[in-house]
Amino acid sequence: MEIVKNVKHLREEDPGIGAYKLFLILSLIMVGIKLPGRDKFYNIMRRNRLMLPPERTRHTTKSNHRYHKYKNLIKGMELISPNSLWVSDITYIETNEGVCYLHLVTDAYSHKIVGWCLSNSLKAIHSIEALQMAIEQCPKASLSNLIHHSDRGVQYCCDAYVNILNEHGIKISMCEDYKPTDNAIAERINGIIKEEKVYRIPRFENQEEADAVLSRFIEFYNARRPHSSIGFQTPNYVHENCAGELKRCWKNYYKNSYTRQGL
Repeated sequence: MEIVKNVKHLREEDPGIGAYKLFLILSLIMVGIKLPGRDKFYNIMRRNRLMLPPERTRHTTKSNHRYHKYKNLIKGMELISPNSLWVSDITYIETNEGVCYLHLVTDAYSHKIVGWCLSNSLKAIHSIEALQMAIEQCPKASLSNLIHHSDRGVQYCCDAYVNILNEHGIKISMCEDYKPTDNAIAERINGIIKEEKVYRIPRFENQEEADAVLSRFIEFYNARRPHSSIGFQTPNYVHENCAGELKRCWKNYYKNSYTRQGL
């Protein structure tokens, strides 16, 4: 019952978080209580109807415009540190009063959401607000080797956005076509936010409610949600501690996690 209680509490923050990630979080927070093995944990989840249904597929759209479109600079790129590659994208959030737009900037190495803005339009000023948030949380010296990657939407190609990138010496990279896989990390973050939170709660009443809920979820995502692509650690931890040594951090995490569980 203690396991079920904690799972329900975590699901209040992230309704769509998977069973294995819950297993990892509980192994850290349930101090003094020995968790069962993974398979038995899954059985407890099933008996209490806490396993998730299959995910739904969603799609986003792209824009055509007259601005200069930049080349893709990240093909075959090996990520070795935070703030070497940021990926940006926009996704739709429905409310009872209309559609909102979530503008995101994510660090590709740590998968941390470093900048975001929820707006009532697709105007570039809101994408710029997300970008400015990302820049402000990063020491200026760390931007010298940074690449900013996005699709070819007008928000990212317009003069105002490009000028800010140039002012900070940030290199510009863009998808060369409109395949979602060309900006896979950004698309994945969109999916996590929607599949794990937005689609699993009643539709937001308005933008203010959506902003409050998404703000809390992004904080949870960055600070507490394990991410499979970074060794089931949190984005904040990897962003702050694992530059150039992600593989070693993964090994230490697994070793410590399983030692705590006696596995």
